[in-house]
Amino acid sequence: MTRIRRLPAPAMGLLACTLLAAGCRKEQQQTVNVAGSTSVHPYVELLAGEYQKKHPGRKVDVQAGGSAAGLKAALSGMADIGMCSRELKPEEAAQFNQVVIARDGVAVIVHPANPVNALTTEQIRGMFSGRITNWKEVGGHDVPIRLVTREEGSGTREAFVHLVMGQEEILRGAMAQASNGALKAMVRTEPAAIGYMSLGQVGTDVKALRVDGQEPTAEGVLAGTYKLARPFLFVTKGPPGADAQAFIDYVLSPEGQKALEAEGFIRAR
Repeated sequence: MTRIRRLPAPAMGLLACTLLAAGCRKEQQQTVNVAGSTSVHPYVELLAGEYQKKHPGRKVDVQAGGSAAGLKAALSGMADIGMCSRELKPEEAAQFNQVVIARDGVAVIVHPANPVNALTTEQIRGMFSGRITNWKEVGGHDVPIRLVTREEGSGTREAFVHLVMGQEEILRGAMAQASNGALKAMVRTEPAAIGYMSLGQVGTDVKALRVDGQEPTAEGVLAGTYKLARPFLFVTKGPPGADAQAFIDYVLSPEGQKALEAEGFIRAR
């Protein structure tokens, strides 16, 4: 049986209660319940708002909670669509229908005042595994490195582990944050910090590093030169229902894809 890592009980409980409450309204409002990745969530919520303006009789309820929670919700039927911000594992892919709605890079970020502008994948792996502990070892100031990571169950974390860490584990002492926004806020206020997050949400108040000599840009992800890249997925247990399919079609439409591209992501098609 496939084991999907769970979020802490309070987060899972809150997500479950929200989805159940939304499900109770489904008969009256044709509600499509969407749940999962915190990386995908704000953009799907934006698209849901536009979709509902065009289809006043329909409702799309979008809840964050992490990729693992989204997979679990879709598998159990609590959500019509799960959001996931990483490649599915083979055993997971066998359980779901999946569609790529956009592509994104994983940016490695530091405080703007940090003099380091570029790292290799090996250096990043060394830092997050605890083998490299001081910024002076990679050309920075003589200060201890403060690692900031995403929580267990995060699709961003799983993508980072797959793309960067290989067989090594993220140091247990790394500060775990529950969303891209929380991780970014931590790095923005801590000059010795390093973290990773969705490229589409980096903005200008933190610095995204070059990795293996390549700039972290949408163009680099599209060209395949920036290697820290991942898909944004919608998953369903079996073929989606008519209401869910209608929303998926909107997200994949030229209008939906243009909206995602405007937010810094790469079109799925």
